Amino acid sequence: MKADALRGHLDGLLLATLDGKRLHGYAIIEALQQRSGGAVSLPTGTVYPALRRLERAGYVRSEWSTVGGRQRRTYSLTPSGMRTLNDERRAWREFTAAIDGVLGPPAASVR
Repeated sequence: MKADALRGHLDGLLLATLDGKRLHGYAIIEALQQRSGGAVSLPTGTVYPALRRLERAGYVRSEWSTVGGRQRRTYSLTPSGMRTLNDERRAWREFTAAIDGVLGPPAASVR
């Protein structure tokens, strides 16, 4: 998938990946790949700055934990992040319905 196709949707993708979960950065990247069937593969240089930006905005919180003897920062949604995710999902449904109306198959004409 082209990076341009994801422009403007990164926040929603990251928030959706964290919905109901607490994940570290690499696990977020893996979840995005898995849930998209491999179509979404984001580099760490894109994901980590976006997570920090979402944290500053109050949409995600992070905490350090030790996993397998290694320190990892895990991320989870805040209530504000959940509201934002719901808004993103609503906007996505409206967007895809509008685009499908144009790019989808033509409506059957009435004679």
